[in-house]
Amino acid sequence: MKNRISTLLLLTCFALLTSSKALAQKLEKAKPESVGMSTERLEYLTNTFQQYVDNQQISGAVALVARKGKIAYSNSWGKQDVASNTPMQNDAIFRIASQTKAIVSVGIMMLQEEGKLLITDPVGKYIREFQETTVAEPVEGGEPGEYKIVKANRPITLRDLLTHTAGIGYGEGLGADQWKAAGIQGWYFADRNEPVLATIRRMAALPFEAQPGERFVYGYNTDILGAIIEVVSGQTLDEFLTTKILQPLGMNDTHFYLPQSKKDRLATVYSSTNNGIEQAPNEGTMLSQGQYVEGPRMSFSGGAGLLSTANDYAKFLQMMLNKGTYNGQRILSPKTVELMTADHLQRASFPWVGGTGFGLGFSVVNDFGKRGTPGSNGEYGWGGAYHSTYWVDPEEELVVVYFTQLIPAINIDDHDKLRALVYQAITN
Repeated sequence: MKNRISTLLLLTCFALLTSSKALAQKLEKAKPESVGMSTERLEYLTNTFQQYVDNQQISGAVALVARKGKIAYSNSWGKQDVASNTPMQNDAIFRIASQTKAIVSVGIMMLQEEGKLLITDPVGKYIREFQETTVAEPVEGGEPGEYKIVKANRPITLRDLLTHTAGIGYGEGLGADQWKAAGIQGWYFADRNEPVLATIRRMAALPFEAQPGERFVYGYNTDILGAIIEVVSGQTLDEFLTTKILQPLGMNDTHFYLPQSKKDRLATVYSSTNNGIEQAPNEGTMLSQGQYVEGPRMSFSGGAGLLSTANDYAKFLQMMLNKGTYNGQRILSPKTVELMTADHLQRASFPWVGGTGFGLGFSVVNDFGKRGTPGSNGEYGWGGAYHSTYWVDPEEELVVVYFTQLIPAINIDDHDKLRALVYQAITN
């Protein structure tokens, strides 16, 4: 009996030590072969992306591939800035645009875990202007673009926002004239000289594109969630994300607006043309360098505002892959991660890619054969307007981050090549 008790105690202690070690684990570099990848086959990835630089399709890029909790591949190509001949470095800082959405969605789920909200709550519970909303609908038999405004058939919920089924676009659908008059169109917020909550309150009076729950409409949903975080937490979105997610994960180079000490690491934005690439202008909104260093620093866009590095973003994704933990910090419970990465669109509802649905802040693959590109069922990810992308493949214990700064991006297949070349390098 004593021997059995001693054995059980030893097994318990071993389990606790193993669990503690897993919680403390950081992303560190390892030989590809140690995590079932091939150094030789990863050279195809290196050589192919150098060709994109040589062909002037991108100025430069950074890619990171982690498998089984280790960084198997990390590389940079080209120039951070072509005019000054500044080489791209692995720690370059990029505008990640819509990759902000996943981080803010995690913030909302943390507040649910703390008992401060439910994702089934109506948005109007936290922002009163959303208690009653409207929808622009086409006039039957009317002229193209003619619309009428009707009341929403039910309140919008936080889950509607998380799944982009609230009917809220980027102000370009029916009723776009009203959105334009209000000065709210497009995903860019960095030039706004007002807090994000003020913009969102004004947005509530404008007609949306679809009835709540009717269909997937990509738009300001996560910006609204960011404003809700501010209301519920009593902090700015910047303060909340920094204290609750970024600092605990060691994401020390992730910011809404860059400290002056880091401005020289910010990659320059370029645009595709028929004759290679050209530098995007300094002035402007979505197709510019953006006011991420100089500017009002007032509006924290939960939908598209953050800047980050490949290494920082990989830490966030590794936390998700680890079912909510990283570097000794538990950010989410495993069941919350499971809920976020399940398909909430009932399989066939996602409008852009076959075999793909949407969860709470991430696209989710439900039939990778139907999608027709390498991957796995259960894979989740997204990307950003500056042509960045990422995904997590739990079946392969894989995290992939790819950052470049190209808007618009035309006549380039780097995202598909990246996927093909990562998976062909997996050997076991």
